[in-house]
Amino acid sequence: MARRELGPHSLRVGQAVAAMLDGVPDAVVGCSGGPDSLALALGARWAARRTGTRVTAVIVDHQLQAGSGQVAARTLELLRARGIDAQLRTVDASSGDGGPEAAARTARRRALAEVAGTSPVLLGHTLDDQAETVLLGLARGSGTVSLAGIRPRAGQFWHPLLEVRRRDTRAACTEWAVTPWHDPQNEDPAFLRSRVRGRTLPSLEADLGPGVAEALARTATLLAGEDEVMTGLARSWLDGHGLPRAEAVSSEPGVLPLPELAAAPIGLARRVVKSWLDGAGLEISFAHVEAVLGLQDAEGGSGVDLPGARVIRRGRTLVLVSKHTRDR
Repeated sequence: MARRELGPHSLRVGQAVAAMLDGVPDAVVGCSGGPDSLALALGARWAARRTGTRVTAVIVDHQLQAGSGQVAARTLELLRARGIDAQLRTVDASSGDGGPEAAARTARRRALAEVAGTSPVLLGHTLDDQAETVLLGLARGSGTVSLAGIRPRAGQFWHPLLEVRRRDTRAACTEWAVTPWHDPQNEDPAFLRSRVRGRTLPSLEADLGPGVAEALARTATLLAGEDEVMTGLARSWLDGHGLPRAEAVSSEPGVLPLPELAAAPIGLARRVVKSWLDGAGLEISFAHVEAVLGLQDAEGGSGVDLPGARVIRRGRTLVLVSKHTRDR
């Protein structure tokens, strides 16, 4: 029997996944059973036949909604019936920092990474998700790190569908003759992203014309490039002054020289301070960075409290003192 050709939407999904899987021996696909991740899993199966990649789908049951176990079991059965190697992981996401959404995300990613080992994990975020992320970042007054949105490859987690619209993944599921699960939380106005998805973006497209989502996603792509440049400049500045980079977390973050910091352009100075504090393993905000920069005009001995640490001005330098050191 001749192999049935893919429809236009499923072909687009499959080709997007194949482009990212080229040369990859093994990969894990996170699948909730929703249209985006289900299309991703089926697209990965199609792509794997062409790239030679061994693909494993993983369904994570967060146990946060009634009937989640049944949804997970149904998705597992569906994927296996389509010839996809799939497994189910149940996690406890009932508590954690940042609320239930953040706790579920952390638990889900931990479970996916455990299965993947050192292999990449594919996630089903689409162009629409990217647009929503940028719009939320704009509303919060975020900088390039946040406005760059979802990176195609963020460490171990890869996002092959960032140029594919959500309408394509839904249509692809129809072409593949599968019925996805629709998460009721995605339409619950109690969640900010749901309101952006259901109200804000459609309103912008109605008022400004079609193409808003694509324009927002393009903004993320452009700013990701700008962010890469600024990150490189901050690394060079820190290297030139013998200070640790953000990716080399250290309990000895070094001393930040004020005259040289003051001579740097403000945008670079902000990024240097952020990278310096990141290098000490601190989670800081824009307000923290601005407060530290404000010590340039403060008297000696002045300081700024940070989560778990304090920056103090000593002469013509800034010194980071850990909370553990201060409490002794």
